[in-house]
Amino acid sequence: MKTQSYGPALTALAASQFVVIMGTSIVNVALPAVQEGTGLSESGMSWVVNAYGLAFGALLLLGGRVADLLGRRRVLLGGLALFTVSSLAAGLATEPWSLLTARALQGVGAAAVAPASLALLLQLFPPGPGRGKALGVWGAVSGAGGAAGVVIGGLLTETWGWPSIFHVSAAGTLLALVATVLLVNAGPSGGHAGGRLDLTGTLTMSLGLAALIYGLTAASDSGWSSRPVLVSLAAAAVLLTSFAVIETHHPAPLLPPRLLTQGLVTPANLIMAVFGAIWLGMFFFLPVYQQRVLGAGPLETGLSQLPLAATNIAGSVLAPRLARRIGPYVTLGASLGALAAGLLWLGRISADGGFVGNLLGPVIVIGLGSGIAFVQLTGVAVTGVRPADAGLASGLVNATRQLGSTVGLALLTTLAALVTAASSHGDRAEALTDGYRTAFLVCGALVALTALAVPLLARRARRQAAEATTADRAEVARTDPKAPQPAAR
Repeated sequence: MKTQSYGPALTALAASQFVVIMGTSIVNVALPAVQEGTGLSESGMSWVVNAYGLAFGALLLLGGRVADLLGRRRVLLGGLALFTVSSLAAGLATEPWSLLTARALQGVGAAAVAPASLALLLQLFPPGPGRGKALGVWGAVSGAGGAAGVVIGGLLTETWGWPSIFHVSAAGTLLALVATVLLVNAGPSGGHAGGRLDLTGTLTMSLGLAALIYGLTAASDSGWSSRPVLVSLAAAAVLLTSFAVIETHHPAPLLPPRLLTQGLVTPANLIMAVFGAIWLGMFFFLPVYQQRVLGAGPLETGLSQLPLAATNIAGSVLAPRLARRIGPYVTLGASLGALAAGLLWLGRISADGGFVGNLLGPVIVIGLGSGIAFVQLTGVAVTGVRPADAGLASGLVNATRQLGSTVGLALLTTLAALVTAASSHGDRAEALTDGYRTAFLVCGALVALTALAVPLLARRARRQAAEATTADRAEVARTDPKAPQPAAR
């Protein structure tokens, strides 16, 4: 691919990421209207988010593997096409089952788009300052997609009704599809020609995650001791254990053990899972709190997310510069600390508060911290991965964020519902606020714990770099007799 095509190609790839992330958040402001229009139950409302997130997260690894096998551009185009069609179907849905089915198909399309587009970006930009800037753009677009979804969702819901949010998503995805056709070349293959797909592993993992999410979500209505919840959680344990066993024996596993040993893949993805949980939880609870407790309309709620969007984009742009100046791990630790502080600040919300007094300060801090943290975590999670595994690593980092989001949202909504039900306040708004406040405090505590783990991440990175340098010197000494030899002890 020629150098002059990098800018336009990056624009097209970023547009693909934008529409996928926007698909996660655009429904949040519209949830009360969607519930009224389709007859969804209270717990069913969270499935409008979870059906998308579950399909997205469960199939991301498969999407990355297929992209490596069949070609990243081809898989990206197919995912964008499916996302477009399913978005149109969601806008035409009149029953809960048809809406949730369409949302799940959106997630399937997104599971192809996200790893393929990120793998193409890593293919365009090798390690170095250029990749750092490109990931900064990637992070800014991801943050903008999440926040823009809330803004656009509020505007469209109040003006034309909730179906319009899906029609606009379809139009935006179609534009991204056209841009990809025109601006992104296929590039070299992923290097896995003739490989196999781990369909058994994919099926057991997907069913296991579905059972887990269902059990966690149903617990808010039925209680933890109810038969459906216990059966679902037991089935999840069996299926996910089966997945782990299958992966150790399959000749081409969905999640090869070798990937988990490369670079900082494992610890970075664990932190990314926590990040995903709190990010989606915040985007879910903030709009609901503003509408159900503070009495804001969809448009007002959407517009109030603009400070969060602006600061998130600013943080994503600043991330590469800060990493060069103070180091990537100091930057990551500080950004996670800021994110934790903002979430704990949100834990002070009240039932009679307002946007300026209760929310503006925290969302500015959260926006900056999350924008910087997302870029740094994405870069760390794919650094040191072999080029042949780039699509798989891209799928994994996206998968952990989405699965963290889905599992985290199920746990947080259940926790908030239980706290609300047990609240001593007779007033409904006060009881709801108790639940939302608890969710924000738990999110803040989790992020604070991950920030404390960053020094361990930095230490491991230094040790791996030292081992790589020693190995390189040994290889040079073995192949070049004239090379300087280390002094004898």
